[in-house]
Amino acid sequence: MIIVLTGPTGSGKSELAISLAKKLKANIINADAFQVYEELNIATAKPSDAQFLQAPHFLFSFIPLDSSYNVAEYQKDLRACLAEFAKRGIIAGGTGLYIRAGLYDYEFTEESDVDLSRYEKMDNLSLHDELKRLDPISSEKIHPNNRRRVLRAIAICLSQGKAKSEIESAQEHKPLYDVRFYGITTEREEIYEKVNQRVEAMFEAGLLEENRRLVEKYGREQSAFKAIGVKECFPYFDGKISLEECKELIKKNTRNYVKRQLTFFRHQFPIKWISNEDEIMEDLQANG
Repeated sequence: MIIVLTGPTGSGKSELAISLAKKLKANIINADAFQVYEELNIATAKPSDAQFLQAPHFLFSFIPLDSSYNVAEYQKDLRACLAEFAKRGIIAGGTGLYIRAGLYDYEFTEESDVDLSRYEKMDNLSLHDELKRLDPISSEKIHPNNRRRVLRAIAICLSQGKAKSEIESAQEHKPLYDVRFYGITTEREEIYEKVNQRVEAMFEAGLLEENRRLVEKYGREQSAFKAIGVKECFPYFDGKISLEECKELIKKNTRNYVKRQLTFFRHQFPIKWISNEDEIMEDLQANG
């Protein structure tokens, strides 16, 4: 059986996954879209070296930072891990789309390159209106401010000659594995307070120094630098905002991301919401 341990950013997934892995003698598999990248450590809240030593970890820090990585590639890598581990794995992370694509019967078709330059120049509202014209169903599911997903849906329409929603409706999207979903839950205000504390801790740990070093090495256009906690530092580096404004921007964007995560989890997975490890162990014992 596969265990999925998910929840919003800052909810304590890494620590809980390690504790469970020790008890169950299982491997931990990353399900965070940005923790796959090498060198990008503080902004992504990647487990520490000491944590990595406490249990076997996979799909962390294996993609060069100047490379791109997508959900179709993650699907292949996750399934390869599960096959190797005889399905004894704890999938831990907050990128719901990666988890769903890896565990359910999603099929990714080959896509031709499309020119998105015209769309990339649009503001968020105009871009979302264009998606509404091309794929009304998907436009209802994707928030106008989620620019990356809007562009992705448009690219699929242009490349495949059919709407993303049409492609997805042709697939049953059933789980391919025996899997149990657990989500860490707490009061929304408590989550937000943890977000604030986490951002402050990131700065104390050297977030600015790490980001500055990586930007000087790779430039600003790398896919990995879309991670929250990196791109918000650019205007600070340019002298356009203060340090406090930079911190508040990261906190605000993280809170917005938490809202999107919770919405996705509740609509896409049969999650049992838990507040501690004991509840997981009790459920596993009760349900085999």
